[in-house]
Amino acid sequence: MRCGVRKADLFASLVVFLVALPLCVGVAIASGVPAELGLVTGIVGGLVAGVLPGSSLQVSGPAAGLTVLVYEAVQRYGVGALGVLVFGAGLVQLGLGVLRLGRWFRAVSVAVVQGMLAGIGLVLIAGQVYALGDANAPGGGLAKLAGLVSLPGLLDPVALSVGGATIAVLLLWPRWKRGARLVPAPLIAVGLAAAVTGVFGLDVRRVEVRGLLDAVRLPEAADLGRLTEVGVLGTVIAFALIASAESLFSAAAVDRLHDGRRTDYDRELIAQGAGNAVCGVLGALPMTAVIVRSAANVRAGARTKASRVLHGVWLLVFTVVVPGVLGVIPVAALAALLVHAGCKLVPVREVRVLWRGHRGEVVVLVVTAAAIVVGNLFEGVLVGLALAVAKTAWDASHVHVETEDGGEAGIVVRVLGHATFLRLPKLLDALEALPRDREVRLELSGLRHLDHACAAALEGWAAGRGQVLTASGPAGA
Repeated sequence: MRCGVRKADLFASLVVFLVALPLCVGVAIASGVPAELGLVTGIVGGLVAGVLPGSSLQVSGPAAGLTVLVYEAVQRYGVGALGVLVFGAGLVQLGLGVLRLGRWFRAVSVAVVQGMLAGIGLVLIAGQVYALGDANAPGGGLAKLAGLVSLPGLLDPVALSVGGATIAVLLLWPRWKRGARLVPAPLIAVGLAAAVTGVFGLDVRRVEVRGLLDAVRLPEAADLGRLTEVGVLGTVIAFALIASAESLFSAAAVDRLHDGRRTDYDRELIAQGAGNAVCGVLGALPMTAVIVRSAANVRAGARTKASRVLHGVWLLVFTVVVPGVLGVIPVAALAALLVHAGCKLVPVREVRVLWRGHRGEVVVLVVTAAAIVVGNLFEGVLVGLALAVAKTAWDASHVHVETEDGGEAGIVVRVLGHATFLRLPKLLDALEALPRDREVRLELSGLRHLDHACAAALEGWAAGRGQVLTASGPAGA
């Protein structure tokens, strides 16, 4: 039995390695850092996060979801500061895990998460479309979108053909079930692109290879001092929160794919924090748990964490033994890989389902995505969270006014529900419509909540009528 499990984990590790290899390289290139740093993060994801408890089957490494934020950070602070940013994010994650705050990430609105992924996907697509044709992308989400108008004249037709063919393979290869089980679509697509451009000697941009030791940069004391800068601290917190959210949402999705042990969210957060701390020391990309690799791991038959640890071993062996292979990969092929990944981040089907019954959630999703495209990832998520909280407050703030003619005792008015400032106009409209020539008894015992704004408004309404107001309930008014 043990032998069977070992064989299953060994096979799964090879499958995950083949899926992770082109993605690690592609995410690094899109993030504006050497390709080797993406592989370093994948190795750490296997050898460090992989051995720690938390989620037994999900796989960690560089993720497309952080590409936009990493690219912005590299442009602002330089590649040399990346290690400090990632190291700081890892420490924040470790702290969150130790304080047992991992479970609270499940309280984040799904619409905000989907909007975040959609915004990332749109910016990723807009940026990588340029790389499909070996053209340089402008900085900023809006600039990338605006530049699409003049893009056709900038694209190299040969590179564009390579990128287009790569996307076609990514779409068609999974339809051959048997072939897709043996060789993952990302590897076959990038491998064919490298082979064709090499055999025919096509003049396209290729991945620049520096060597693992040359790419790794250990943070210096001066770099650590930058953690006192407000902008750097903001980026660190953004790295930590978004990487944590993506990892824990991935864990929830992976748990639905298998019947084995469930994820311990706090321990998984500690594992992710430890991995990012190591990535920071090595100056590599931040890591998260990645659903694409994790799903491939489960579907390949993995039974224990051995599969994800071994996938890190294979990445290390590849990087040390045959690093020169990276130099034959066309950049257009990797751009096609990320365009394909970006399209998957846009939740088109989920939007259709939400629109039928929860249109307010669609508004939160769209606004979050638009804010990320217009501004940046951190600001977009904050806007989405604020809108989600406001929507929840509006939905929860239901107030109902009932009136009853009490004869000589006057009119009895009962206010039910949650009276907050959000529903104050509705409450005042109902009260001001009452006859002014009769006494009113206001019953507030049916209120579950009465905020200060409503209490003050009720007192002002009573004073304006010039009569004694009898009230009971939580406000004491």
